[in-house]
Amino acid sequence: MLSRDRTDGRNSEIVGLLDIGTSKVACIIAALEAPERPGEMRRARVLGLGHLRSRGLKAGVIIDLAEAEGTVRAVIAQAERMAHLTLEEVFVAVSCGRLQSSNFSATVDVTGGVVRADDIDRLMAGGHAFAEREGRTLVHLNRIGYRVDGVAGAHDPRGMAASRLSADLHTVAADEAPVRNLMLVVERCYLAVRALIATPYASALAATTEEERRLGVTCIDIGGGTATVAAFADGHFIHAATVPVGGHHITLDIAQALQTPLAEAERIKTLYGTMVVAQSDEYETFSFALAGEEEGARGQATKAQLAGIIRPRAASILGMVRERMDKAGVMGFAGERVVLTGGASALVGFGEFAANTLGRPARVARPQPSIGLPQGVSSPAFSTVAGLLAVAASGSGEVSALRGREALGGGYLGRVGEWLKTGFA
Repeated sequence: MLSRDRTDGRNSEIVGLLDIGTSKVACIIAALEAPERPGEMRRARVLGLGHLRSRGLKAGVIIDLAEAEGTVRAVIAQAERMAHLTLEEVFVAVSCGRLQSSNFSATVDVTGGVVRADDIDRLMAGGHAFAEREGRTLVHLNRIGYRVDGVAGAHDPRGMAASRLSADLHTVAADEAPVRNLMLVVERCYLAVRALIATPYASALAATTEEERRLGVTCIDIGGGTATVAAFADGHFIHAATVPVGGHHITLDIAQALQTPLAEAERIKTLYGTMVVAQSDEYETFSFALAGEEEGARGQATKAQLAGIIRPRAASILGMVRERMDKAGVMGFAGERVVLTGGASALVGFGEFAANTLGRPARVARPQPSIGLPQGVSSPAFSTVAGLLAVAASGSGEVSALRGREALGGGYLGRVGEWLKTGFA
């Protein structure tokens, strides 16, 4: 067996990455090579890949443990057979549990007059406790910046003279039960959860560039059952949100409007779906199977009619995203640029449609080539699992190992809490 503590023949670290989404489950097994210099991004080699259509999930939430477990087991088995190894633990993406962002400041007194590592540990522990004050599960914690005696700008305050140390923190928390069920499915597949990663954060790392995150960008990942949003300013993750509507709802609209089975509606969306209506679309027709009719019965519609079904739902999803971001008050910090990813963003003309709807420059993005995904799966639909690989390969110390369950005495959720205390910096 190989785990995160083991290496392959090239002395590379082996990691497992798991995205349990509404429309599909994807697993990647990769080897991470040692960085040439401390803090550098490690190069990744994908050893195994598995993906299947999801079962037992709705809007990102597990509603049938047995069905979800069966799919996850099959996907992991695909990846393990390709990689010729057995996983023991995985990084897991989290989009369930009504993800909610919070930005606040934490402060501690520096008792020795000089900032030490334990002062930073106390600061982060206080922020962790504050984030979980309402009984929610902390999924992500990152520092936006330090303030030493009220003066901002310190990157690493250790060793600096001070009487008070403060940090501006950003957290993402979720309802406990959906996260617990997600982890239970992984555990029933005889795997441990090495880390929980917020889906919007992972998708944004895969679809946006470092320069975009530094200048300010909002990444919208429109998946099957949910649309997730991540905002960055000055290179820092500052906000996340989730809307419980996604590409599957577009498929439902097509099925209802055309009176066709769901599988046929998905095929129609993939082959003929477009957000841009040309004059020729009024005359370009396609045929499809009708639901409930005798075998062989076919219907017919034009591409213009199909666009008239898709566009209102897409506008509704983008409108809900804009409403969430306006309510949070972060759009002014995250700049003007919008990056779209996720399976639904692959519809023809989605970038232009989103730009007009949101009133901001927008582009559709697939995972960055530097992440190292095989060409066959380097599409917007795989941005989340590609982002997990980017997090794992980061040389910045953002991800640290979970300690043993016995040491924490709180099960998997306790382990995640301990990881977060020394997590995203």
